[in-house]
Amino acid sequence: MKIFKDIITGDEMFADTYKIKLVDDVVYEVYGKLISREGSEIKLDGANASAEEADEGTDTNVESGVDVVLNHRLVECFAFGDKKSYTLYLKDYMKKVLAKLAEKSPDQVDVFKTNMNKAMKDILGRFKELQFFTGESMDCDGMVALVEYREIDGQSIPVLMFFKHGLEEEKC
Repeated sequence: MKIFKDIITGDEMFADTYKIKLVDDVVYEVYGKLISREGSEIKLDGANASAEEADEGTDTNVESGVDVVLNHRLVECFAFGDKKSYTLYLKDYMKKVLAKLAEKSPDQVDVFKTNMNKAMKDILGRFKELQFFTGESMDCDGMVALVEYREIDGQSIPVLMFFKHGLEEEKC
């Protein structure tokens, strides 16, 4: 399994356990599902199950949302009230990614510059339909993932978008 982490914050953004599509060699589209789960269904590796048991009569904690968001502890970010503020964030973020690329993968700089402008224009055209999520650290200097609901086979499916060049893969 591969975990994809933000190159700026180190936050875990998603894993290759979901259906993933690479668009224009710059944006990963990750197809999620809307889920509900009880707190008792969440199992932490290495946790002592008997010590974690809830007492009888306690309320059950149920959380609902997009599986990718819940599983990777992404946090909704309301920092972008309008397209202008998001555009300013994107320009600043892309400069940071470009600097990292020039250092670590100079062969990807041209691909990034060429295809990112098209992707940004497309994303900005759908700005009002998007939700924004940061990694667990809630550091808006890092990647802000995008969520859009699309009609696929008669169902509304959450599609998360991540900038490929702002991620590093870690094998688990």
